[in-house]
Amino acid sequence: MQLSIELTGRTVLVAGTDAAARQAVLRYRAAGAVVRRLTGPDAPAAAGPLPFLVAAVDDGQPGWPARLDRFRAAGVPVAAEPAAGPAGHVTLVGGGPGAGELLTVAAVAALRDADVVFYDRLAPHQDLPSLTTAELVDVGKTPGHHKVSQAGIEELMVNAAQAGANVVRLKGGDPYVFGRGGEEVTACVRAVLPVRVISGVTSAVSVPAAAGIPVTHREVSRLFTVVSGHAPLTEDEHRHLTGLGGTIVVLMGIGTLHQLAAGLRRAGMRADMPVAVIERGYQPGQRTTIADLGGITTAAAGCGNPAVLVIGEVVRVAEANRGCDAAAAELDRLAASLVGA
Repeated sequence: MQLSIELTGRTVLVAGTDAAARQAVLRYRAAGAVVRRLTGPDAPAAAGPLPFLVAAVDDGQPGWPARLDRFRAAGVPVAAEPAAGPAGHVTLVGGGPGAGELLTVAAVAALRDADVVFYDRLAPHQDLPSLTTAELVDVGKTPGHHKVSQAGIEELMVNAAQAGANVVRLKGGDPYVFGRGGEEVTACVRAVLPVRVISGVTSAVSVPAAAGIPVTHREVSRLFTVVSGHAPLTEDEHRHLTGLGGTIVVLMGIGTLHQLAAGLRRAGMRADMPVAVIERGYQPGQRTTIADLGGITTAAAGCGNPAVLVIGEVVRVAEANRGCDAAAAELDRLAASLVGA
């Protein structure tokens, strides 16, 4: 649970088996508490004054309610705590576009239960110290620089889990959307390690939304295609994308924007098709650049990754909505001036 009380120097009695209470003990010690243990409902309590708080871990043992009621009767508050998961497993967690508030409930729970977190630069790593007591390891990649290779990341994960740690691999977006999650799951399966995947909010949908762009819109676009921008597309791929219609969303596509725009034009896409480049979605300095397909390369000359490209008529929907917002704001301003006149 999340506490808003100061625990530094306070005595907290953590009740539950050693395996179930492992993470709760770490969390309370990290909060500065003096931790005492009670491993079973019939176990003798350590000598000393009553604790400031009892952290009751749900370990499945019968008999706890009566024991905890005695603490409550003595005026000691009791806080419910989840049991730690089994040691020696790996969880791939999608961190969304980088904003901590877009982490799922399941993601937060996995982080809380972790012993070590291997995180990417696009994951919400700034929030990790408040979410977990785990060891934090930066294995993030930047364009042209991989401080740890993909094989190296997989080896780190496997070795830590084989040593008994609960491992979280925190990735930006969703692990299975250009996140190499499938490769990391395969590495765990080959090592005979328990592994699960917690989906994240993909940047392909959330970053356009942060800029007010719906990837689908009734009578405008009934489909969207997500493309990796790490390498130039083939002529066949340009033709297929143009023929499909709908919305095209390109992740990390600044480096190949020139080839993409030229290829789509050669494949027959209109030069006046609107294009949006959204940089640093949900981050400080988020910026949207809008131009048509024929001029986007020039308009986006100063843009950089991380960025999401949106190509399609849905970009005009966002522009129209912004125009309506501006008009409404102007009407509100005029109304306020008339009331004050």
